[in-house]
Amino acid sequence: MTDIVVPTLGESVSEATVAKWMKKAGDTVRKDETLVELETDKVSVEVSAPEAGVLSEIVAAEGATVNIGAILGRMGGAGAQPAKAEAAPAPKAEAPKPPLAAPPAPQPAAAVTAAKQAPPSVQRIAAEGGVEVSGVTGSGKDGRVTKADALSIIENRGAQSQTPAPHPPLQARVVSDREERVPMTRLRKTIARRLKEAQNTAAMLTTFNEADMSAIMAARNKYKDSFEKKHGVKLGFMSFFVKACIAGLKEIPNVNAEIDGDDIIYKNFYDIGIAVGTDRGLVVPVVRDADHKSMAEIEKEIGELGLKARDGHLKLEDLQGATFTISNGGVYGSLMSTPILNAPQSGILGMHKIQDRPIVIDKQVVVRPMMYLAMSYDHRIVDGKEAVTFLVRVKEGLEDPERMLLDL
Repeated sequence: MTDIVVPTLGESVSEATVAKWMKKAGDTVRKDETLVELETDKVSVEVSAPEAGVLSEIVAAEGATVNIGAILGRMGGAGAQPAKAEAAPAPKAEAPKPPLAAPPAPQPAAAVTAAKQAPPSVQRIAAEGGVEVSGVTGSGKDGRVTKADALSIIENRGAQSQTPAPHPPLQARVVSDREERVPMTRLRKTIARRLKEAQNTAAMLTTFNEADMSAIMAARNKYKDSFEKKHGVKLGFMSFFVKACIAGLKEIPNVNAEIDGDDIIYKNFYDIGIAVGTDRGLVVPVVRDADHKSMAEIEKEIGELGLKARDGHLKLEDLQGATFTISNGGVYGSLMSTPILNAPQSGILGMHKIQDRPIVIDKQVVVRPMMYLAMSYDHRIVDGKEAVTFLVRVKEGLEDPERMLLDL
């Protein structure tokens, strides 16, 4: 027999939920064929067959919470007989307990000092969670412990202190003929928690403008065939928006910065998050160093990330470290919205539906394809003048893309 175990899930992730078995006990499987899908609070992970054979036994049923290294099922050779006719309703064998945490290694004095200088909000979270952050090297500036570090320590301690009990299957629980109740997925819980934290932490405000999309639409119509023929990807709107936002971020660096305790961290790079809606929920994969990439490279990467998001193949590194986010509600028909910050970022741009509207140009009423733009920002770090100026620069770049691409 070969054990099928929970793989390493990524930094700060210690457990997952068995979302769906793709095979039943007794099924013949090929090597590297997907057996089961796990869901963490960040991404979905597919576990493949380590070898060809028969899925003899399913140990962790759908809905069970499992730790890294726990046994999900067992496989035998091609002639093996299934141990069970079908998946057990709950794990029969207790999942192995993770090893006790080793005592923390001595930290350099600088690291201890940085930890002790954790901001009051982080110290409060650590105290409420019953954890000690002194001697811990954090992910903030100079090793300072951040809020995310404290939450991660609390979550990991909880996973190590007890063997997780299996959850009920992730299926609808009918309450009456008029409604049904289903448990929230890990990803949905994380989305809810992070959005509420952003509202509770940041002094969030939204400013609006609108852009005449005539120039971009004309450029797309003129070059779309030759662009696709040369680069193998369609010329969309997102690359124009990414370039326009980068121009604005370079002029208004506070929008590309974040608050860490009593410090402001200015980012001299431009990793742009692109919000993508999926069946599992909203995820924000990141286009790295977008300022160094051509429009064709940006379009290709956005397309690849979007496909990975919809198929559930995003990795943790695809989702981490964005300095600014763009969200396109226009694809769903939204005319105007107030996007919520993707903490710890200080700004997010909301795109919306392009709609023909009458506007006045040179004292003449004309009909133009217009888009409302919304920019939410953290007023603790970004002043109103800076936010408005940033959005105006985005508008100018979209309405005169040639000037933007020539860096004028």
